[in-house]
Amino acid sequence: MSGDERHLIQIEAEEDPNSVKDRLSFYKGQRVLLIWPEEGTALTRKLDLILIQREAMRRQLRLAFVTHDPQVIEHAKDLNISTFQTIGASERGRWRRGRSRVFTGRERRPTVAPSAEELEEVASRKSQRERSMTLGGLLTRFIVLGVLLGIGFGVFYFTVPSATITLTPAVEQINTSVQITVNPDANFSGIDIENAILPATRVRIEIEETTSIPTTGTQSLGDSGATGEVMFINRGDTELTIPTGTTVSTSAGAPILFRTVEEVTLPAGEGAEVSAEIEAAPQSVGAVGNVDANLINTVLGELNGQISVINPRPTSGGETQSVSAVSTGDRERLQAQMNQLLQQRAYTEMQELPQIGAGQYIVLETLRIVEERDDWTRYSAETGETANTLTLSKRAVVEAVVVDTGLGQQIVFARMAAQIPRGRVFDPDSINYTQGEVRFDGDLILFTMSGTGRIVGQINDAALRSAIAHMPLQDALDYLLENADIQPGTTPQITVEPDLFGRLPIWTERISIIEADGE
Repeated sequence: MSGDERHLIQIEAEEDPNSVKDRLSFYKGQRVLLIWPEEGTALTRKLDLILIQREAMRRQLRLAFVTHDPQVIEHAKDLNISTFQTIGASERGRWRRGRSRVFTGRERRPTVAPSAEELEEVASRKSQRERSMTLGGLLTRFIVLGVLLGIGFGVFYFTVPSATITLTPAVEQINTSVQITVNPDANFSGIDIENAILPATRVRIEIEETTSIPTTGTQSLGDSGATGEVMFINRGDTELTIPTGTTVSTSAGAPILFRTVEEVTLPAGEGAEVSAEIEAAPQSVGAVGNVDANLINTVLGELNGQISVINPRPTSGGETQSVSAVSTGDRERLQAQMNQLLQQRAYTEMQELPQIGAGQYIVLETLRIVEERDDWTRYSAETGETANTLTLSKRAVVEAVVVDTGLGQQIVFARMAAQIPRGRVFDPDSINYTQGEVRFDGDLILFTMSGTGRIVGQINDAALRSAIAHMPLQDALDYLLENADIQPGTTPQITVEPDLFGRLPIWTERISIIEADGE
């Protein structure tokens, strides 16, 4: 049996042994701490504890109690079961082994059974006086008893009232926040409630995925030159021959050069004109050669100064031809996108694994790829190859840390239980747990878990009814205000029907106590 494995069970008011035995059925070979409600409102009989101890022994469990009830403590002592005042004391104290036998064995039975007459003096329910009573005495007593019962019935029927007391038990909201450390070391398997340390497990899953991205690289297929037409204008009186290959250009910014593709003759006379076809020079091929009208205005070479030039229309047809290709950045970007996709899919599929239960929490921040190989990674194209898209198919093993949040809730519950004042208990339906942000400290995983819950005052109906029976109404109200654990700011409501004497009924069975909701 591992001393570190300990479980807490909160005993509810009026809970019976069968319910507790059912709750013990979830454990085997561990330590279980039963936390009693205040005022001994459950399992106060020794027989109850014997039945629970038998179930614990059958499951090889070691029991201990947290209780303030002296009756339960006395029974536990007889059964050799450890009792503690607080949960914290149970962590430090020694747990006894319960007695394996709780009844006298058959070997201690008397060898010769006594007769009924021999046992009558000590075993009979009748006193000696009753056994010796004469028939006449019995008859007299029966007559007197009949008269008294008749009178009592008449008084009960006509005069004894009933009372209803409505009160609101005290309600208090408590909360706590605990920084929990998760130790992923495989050698650490227990839960350390005092230091808030939990064990963790690692799960792995093999994932294969395919994804694509558009390529951003380019590969040039060569440039084509722009073509057009220019008008040469004679600035003198002499006829001029303009040879093929005459260079003209723009003048703004970096010159864009063109050359004639035919020989033309410019007539004599100032202002005479002739048209000629041109094409972009080798240094100006591509889209740069597409210029607007009237931008070609310079003649280079021997004819400069003798003629002028202008392009009446834009040039066109110049373009840079290229295709999409795979760049180094494309492969890096696709690899990063793929790794993220693998981890996202691994997280989804891990939650479907049989070892991940409802209380298991996969720490998203611990997802990482732990195994990948070259033969598991396939690109559709290499760097520099022409392609519009780049596709990657990859297989990898992804690992993550898994934490049992139920264990964290046990730690938070223990911290909240330590805040409960004497005489109050948890409302089990009000407990809520929330988990905070995860962070890392080396190999340790840290997160905050908070818990909130309501604690309510325990109303001991039997004790209150007994104390206030036959009290004047105001005295009963004062007693309740002083001794019952009721919600501050509320006043018990006492209703007596019929209210003939201004007092509560003398019989406690005629007094009903109703607990109103404190919310």
